[in-house]
Amino acid sequence: MSFKNKLRSLYYALPTQWRFRVRRLFYWPIDQFEYLTHRRRPPYPPKGLIFTGAGDFKAQGQKLLQEFIDYGHLKPTDRVLDIGSGMGRLAIPMTQYLTEQGSYDGFDVVKLGVDWCTKHIHSAYPNFRFTYVPLYNDLYTAHAQKAENFRFPYPDNHFDKVVLLSVFTHMLPEETGHYISEIGRVLKPGGLCYATFFVMNEESMQMMHSGFQFSHEFNNYFLMSKKVKAANVAYKAPFLFQELIEDNQLKVLDFLPGWWCGRKEEDCVQFQDVVIFGKS
Repeated sequence: MSFKNKLRSLYYALPTQWRFRVRRLFYWPIDQFEYLTHRRRPPYPPKGLIFTGAGDFKAQGQKLLQEFIDYGHLKPTDRVLDIGSGMGRLAIPMTQYLTEQGSYDGFDVVKLGVDWCTKHIHSAYPNFRFTYVPLYNDLYTAHAQKAENFRFPYPDNHFDKVVLLSVFTHMLPEETGHYISEIGRVLKPGGLCYATFFVMNEESMQMMHSGFQFSHEFNNYFLMSKKVKAANVAYKAPFLFQELIEDNQLKVLDFLPGWWCGRKEEDCVQFQDVVIFGKS
């Protein structure tokens, strides 16, 4: 096991709330320095509060937005739903792209992110709204309500675009299937969903030894950790494309492989695989 994988396993072994505290403590010196030197100010959050992803928060947000425009055909007047809005990584750059005719709605299971985004983004951009949903996820929360029973708080045929970045990579099949069904409900006819996954196909199975390790195989998916099931989840391609997407009356429009399994980074759009599907 690599050093990174050992650290990841140690992190997953911590109780849910401790994970946030350990990250906050780890980044505290950097956050204090950046605050005092004015290198990081709202709406950009301190590193210790960012509970997903690593690297340059601002640069990543700009890159994600451009990819959403290029491959997800995002328009400035679109109504957008961001599932797993986090600390506003995508929302912040999107405030400079969406016009007043467009709108952004995001929801997340981590209240910390929703509160930060409401205070620092919604206050300046009223057409950007953030909603907290207390759902169970053994990586982030310990709530009782399950994602597979959650109805999105939005009307039918409401959004032009839906985006999920590193959300389905932390959800089990029952949850993912229900979310895809709900996405189909809230998407307008002709609307698109831009989502990232770990997709297990013949190529990624052969290459995986040099990238992320999914050691635990089940019927239609793989887990990285049995202790924290939502840590990372990879889906077998036929199950994802046919049973989860197409059986929900949605159509797979594009598949952009990521470099998570060992592909060359320069040949990929993102670390994770991108799946774009739409409502006809």
